[in-house]
Amino acid sequence: MLAARSSLRTVTKTMTSVAATTSSDPRGLRASSSRGARSGSPRQRLQKLPAVSGSNPSRVNDLLLLLRADTDTDTEDRTGTRPREESNNRHVVFFHGDIQNFQEEMAVQPEGSQWLSWSLEQVALTLGRRFPDHHVWVVRASRMYLHKFSCYLNFVESNMFGAPEHSPYSPDYGAFHHLRALLSHGMERANLPNPLQTQGGADGIPSGFSLTLVGFSKGCVVLNQMAYELAGARADPQLSHFVRCISDLYWLDGGHPGGSETWVTDKQVLKGLASSGVSIHAHVTPYEVCDPMRAWVGREYGHFIKTLEEFGACPSKKLHFEDEPPSIENHFRVIQEF
Repeated sequence: MLAARSSLRTVTKTMTSVAATTSSDPRGLRASSSRGARSGSPRQRLQKLPAVSGSNPSRVNDLLLLLRADTDTDTEDRTGTRPREESNNRHVVFFHGDIQNFQEEMAVQPEGSQWLSWSLEQVALTLGRRFPDHHVWVVRASRMYLHKFSCYLNFVESNMFGAPEHSPYSPDYGAFHHLRALLSHGMERANLPNPLQTQGGADGIPSGFSLTLVGFSKGCVVLNQMAYELAGARADPQLSHFVRCISDLYWLDGGHPGGSETWVTDKQVLKGLASSGVSIHAHVTPYEVCDPMRAWVGREYGHFIKTLEEFGACPSKKLHFEDEPPSIENHFRVIQEF
C-alpha cells in the first residue's frame, strides 16, 4: 500500500513526500457529495449510509451506495405494494486503500487533499461506469489511524496500521459473516427492494443475487481473509449459499505494512480458492510488485498466481504501466484501468 512501510517514521515520511510532490485539482469535487438518491444523475444517486451495523451491533462501517441507474426505491407497482422482485440483483463491493476517504474528510487533511480525485465518491462513480448493471457499495474501513491508515478490524484482526493477522473460518465471526450482515442492513437502510437477509440458507438469498468483490491496495486484506475462510464458509449451511453468490474477486495492487502475506501464499488456502469456481482477477503495477525495498510483494504475487494455476484455476492477471516508472499515481490509476 502507498502508506505501508515497516515503521511509523518511514510511513509518515513517505506519505508526506507524496503529498508534497503530487496534486490533483479538487475543484468541483465537493459538489459530488451525497445529495440524495432520487435525482436522475448518477452523481446524485449516491447515498451515504453512516454506521451500518454488521455481524453485531458494535461492529459498524460507513457505506457509500451508488444505485444502479434503473433503480427507483420509491416506486410502487400498480397494486400499491413494493416493486416486483428484480431478476437483476447484482452488486459490487469495494474495499479502499490508505488515504482514501469521503471527500469532505480528505479535503481537510494535508495528504488527503492532494488525492481528492480518488475519494470514495469518485471511486464509486468510476466503478459505476465499469459495472453499469450493478449496485456499487464502497465499504469505509472502520478505523483510519492518523486519518490515513485504513484498518479493516471488523473483517480481519489488524494492528493500528492495518497489517492483518489472518485466521481460519469461525461459525460465529469473520469477514463473510460481517459482509453479509453489512449488506443486509445496508439494503434495508437504502430501502432496496428484495433485500438480502442477515441469516438463513437459500431462503435468505434474494432471487438473482450476485456479488463481485474488489479490493484495492490495503483493501485486499479483506479478500485475503475471505480466502482463508472460504472452505469453512462453503461447508456451513447457514453461509454457503451466500458465499456461492460471489462470482468474481478482484485484487488490485494489493499491499499492506506487514512484512509478509501481502498476497495469500498458503497452499491449502489457495487450493480451496482454486476449486471454488470463483473467477479470480489480479491487476498490479510496478509500484507494488517491483519495489526492491519490498521484494517479497512481487515474489508473493508470483507464488499466488503460479499456485492457483497449479491447482487448475485460470486467474486473469495483468501488470499495468509496465513501461512507466513506479508511481503512486499509477498505483491509484489501476482502479480505472482494470
